This record gives sequence, structure tokens and C-alpha cells, in this order.
Amino acid sequence: MKRIYSSQSHMVVALLKDILEASGISCVIRNELLAGAAGELPPIECWPELWVMDDDQYEWARKFIKTTLDAGDHGRSVWQCQQCDECLEGQFAQCWRCGQVRENGQK
Repeated sequence: MKRIYSSQSHMVVALLKDILEASGISCVIRNELLAGAAGELPPIECWPELWVMDDDQYEWARKFIKTTLDAGDHGRSVWQCQQCDECLEGQFAQCWRCGQVRENGQK
């Protein structure tokens, strides 16, 4: 059994567990109830941890988690607001300066 992931957010750990189990990888969450011990123990030691039961599945599960966490709209390109010419990072759908909403396909 190997630890594969840890996060302050129990929801993220539980979601990854569900995704891995749906893919046939048996895993468990440890430290689910340690949040109350933070302060007596270092906070990071109290975070929920995801453990893969079968060591042979560890590498595949690690790559699967990385792909899952990297998925999404993080790689969108920088765009320029058509109203005020402000340059904005791709994850923003609205200009912070003037409030103009990004149009579909706008670069």
C-alpha cells in the first residue's frame, strides 16, 4: 500500500478516490478525522491522504491523478479586452478593469 495523494481538501481526496475506484483501482482515505488534531500536530500531517492498495497500480494511478488534476481550462491563452485593451489571463471570462465579458473565440 502506497500513499499517492494528500490535500487540505477532503472533497478533492474523496473525488480522486471515486475516480480511481471507477477505473478499477482499489484505494482508501486515511487521516479523515484528524483535522481536530491540527495544532497539537503539524497541520499538513492532519490532511486526508489517498492510498493505493496495490503497489503495482501505483504508477498508473499517479499518472491518472496528474492527468485529472491538470485537465480543464488552465491552458487558455491570454486575451485582450475589446473595450479597454487590457491584457488578461486565459482563465478569466470577464475584464477586471471595465467588466467587459469575454466573447467566445476572443483572443
